[in-house]
Amino acid sequence: MAMRCAAKHALVTPPLAPGSPGALLQGRFSPRTPGAGPCRAASYASSPAAGKHLPPLFSVAPMMDWTDNHYRTLARLISRHAWLYTEMVVAETIVHQKDNLDRFLAFPEDQHPIVLQIGGSNLENLAKATELANAYSYDEINLNCGCPSGKVAGHGCFGARLMFDPEFVGDAMSAIATNCDVPVSVKCRIGVDDRDSYEELCEFVDKVVSKSPTRHFIIHARKALLNGLSPAENRKVPSLKYEYYFGLLRDFPQVKFTLNGGITTIDQVSSSIRHGANGVMVGRAAYNNPWNMLGHVDGAIYGKPTRCISRRQILESYQVYGDSIIGQYGPSRPNVRQLVKPLLHLFHSEPGNSLWKRKADSALRYCKTVKSFLEETLDAIPDSILDKPVTREQSIEERYFADVDSLLPPRYTALTNCCYGSAELVTAFT
Repeated sequence: MAMRCAAKHALVTPPLAPGSPGALLQGRFSPRTPGAGPCRAASYASSPAAGKHLPPLFSVAPMMDWTDNHYRTLARLISRHAWLYTEMVVAETIVHQKDNLDRFLAFPEDQHPIVLQIGGSNLENLAKATELANAYSYDEINLNCGCPSGKVAGHGCFGARLMFDPEFVGDAMSAIATNCDVPVSVKCRIGVDDRDSYEELCEFVDKVVSKSPTRHFIIHARKALLNGLSPAENRKVPSLKYEYYFGLLRDFPQVKFTLNGGITTIDQVSSSIRHGANGVMVGRAAYNNPWNMLGHVDGAIYGKPTRCISRRQILESYQVYGDSIIGQYGPSRPNVRQLVKPLLHLFHSEPGNSLWKRKADSALRYCKTVKSFLEETLDAIPDSILDKPVTREQSIEERYFADVDSLLPPRYTALTNCCYGSAELVTAFT
């Protein structure tokens, strides 16, 4: 186990400071602010100590092919306090790749607080996978009970299909909790197919909580339709029922619930928290517009200083990270294209963005380092954009959840155990 803990540090990015290689880059990529070096918002020395992170008021959703180490590195450079989730890792992958776990589980220390999401429907493999992952010191382990993708829900009967069997989910969460040293959580929908009543959702939560130490649920406020809709359609077609989420807050006061689904602006996040949400999880809006979403998290949600000055400095720090790990797991693993992928939305809707993406498409055909890629492409972005601090437009969504109280479903009164709390109530919110 000690070897696994040590192996994790292979991905740690060296501390950056003025005068480091990133700060010496010339041309379009050099900082324009006098005395400014690469952004150090993600420096582990300046981050909260492990186990003492701020609560998950804001988290970035687990997204397959998106929330990999590279995106999470970028996200942490922008926000010190947002909770980050891995892509879902299938339990069987962890078990069968136990001699190659760094490829799937290692992450830089700077990425704390971070949650590992696992998927599976075999209790033995879930337990073994959790035991192996525990050596990597994630801050929470989450079970996927909400993905409607055929690759997930139709393979091994996990993802959203698990909501049909709350008894099994309770057993699975008990097995996961037994094999790790951190809080555990479930990410789920408000229902699946025709099992979509508020009472059925409460029965699911009640059963899982009564059978395991699980005290944190991430609730995607849409049901999943497993037949006839694609995963993309499942994110849009089923109607949002935020009243179900707020009903859970009312009926399970000793359990923490994070709201997910349909939240696309920082003002909506703030509005939901003012209305009583324990936390909010944002998915594609945090990936497709990371600067304007994540750039406000520390200040608007946590009331902490936003330490990054500009996107130019973020790119300098990211370049040092990227070029330090090219080919770490063999030829082209990772490669420049994979490392650049999360950067392509950094200038969302800004002047020069379209030209930059066209130049990026060309440069990726021949650039062998992140540094050369940025030097070849950043002349498309005006200096005024590269050096502009994150700014926030006046809110127009103060009353986003104003009517939800009038829509709340009837109270759920059939709790298995009204004293869920006790000594076992351990969540990342405490």
